[in-house]
Amino acid sequence: MSAELRVEHLRKAFAGGGPAVDDVSFTVAPGEIVVLLGPSGCGKTTTLRCVAGLEQPSDGAIAIGGAVVSAPAQGVLVPPRQRNIGMVFQSYAVWPHMTVAQNVAYPLRTRRLARAQIAAKVDEVLALVGLADYAERPVVALSGGQMQRVALARSLAYEPQLLLLDEPLSNLDAKLRLRLRDDLRRIIKQTGITALYVTHDQSEAVVLGDRIGVMRDGKLLQLADAMAIYNRPADLFVANFTGASNLLSGRVLARQGEFATIETGAGHQLAAWAPSNVAVGAAVRVVVRPENIQLGAGDGTPNRFTARVVAQRYHGVQTIYDLAVLDGRMEALELGTAARYAVASEVAIALPPALCWAFAETDAAPSDH
Repeated sequence: MSAELRVEHLRKAFAGGGPAVDDVSFTVAPGEIVVLLGPSGCGKTTTLRCVAGLEQPSDGAIAIGGAVVSAPAQGVLVPPRQRNIGMVFQSYAVWPHMTVAQNVAYPLRTRRLARAQIAAKVDEVLALVGLADYAERPVVALSGGQMQRVALARSLAYEPQLLLLDEPLSNLDAKLRLRLRDDLRRIIKQTGITALYVTHDQSEAVVLGDRIGVMRDGKLLQLADAMAIYNRPADLFVANFTGASNLLSGRVLARQGEFATIETGAGHQLAAWAPSNVAVGAAVRVVVRPENIQLGAGDGTPNRFTARVVAQRYHGVQTIYDLAVLDGRMEALELGTAARYAVASEVAIALPPALCWAFAETDAAPSDH
């Protein structure tokens, strides 16, 4: 049975350092999948471990299904085994001396279920994860992806109210990772369980999450669905971490509603969406995703400029162009199996105003990812 997860003003500080988790609050609705996304050291795994009870928070409160399981100020700290949670780790964490069925049955045996109940539940969850024909195989005879499915089946077998997943696909090769990524959402949704998932992989977050929470330096910067994260990032860091790699420096000349007129360092002007805290005269960084640059733009298109192709990288189903434009360099991505523009050619490009975002220079600087 799924349950709501509520995290309020969570803080975790380790001895000799700043907070690993700094005033983080969010709610995961029953049956919802929330993904915490961010670079290494951002606090996402520490947040998950606090929810699991594997780390003791310094402050704040955590409630699962309406029951408070952690509240240091009130002296509440429910042990992990009493939180009725399932957990899937980076490592497969399967028992190598057991068969697939024995691995899945283990948590049911410790709960002293009847033998017939255990057998029925093992059959049910193995069918759910696609391992019905592997029940009697030694777990060490399986591939990495299959072992991770065993770990998932074991976590689901006793019907926990919350499932926690800590980078469960990171140890798999690329092909297996893609296959299991797609299956994971189906499996979790089929059970109806509430899930909190941690990853540094943006594509994983988009495929799996109903909502994505982007973290940096212990703080939760934005929690929204994938469309909002990609099309209305909260700040420069969120935009950059999720793939908006083109940056232009400029200054706000005027504002009209949500949009601003920006003068770039090259003296050109363009229109861009800007948050309400960006005032006229402010120094800004305008950020644009490569896939949002329109190549071959017609006359009269807003934010139309002439660019020169400096380099191209053909990838079969897409081409990435390095463009010299606005006295700088920008990267544009075009889908299709043919590269339309040769190196050294000129091309008219457009930067759609709604997909250009102007953030104050004082906002978080972009991060490597």
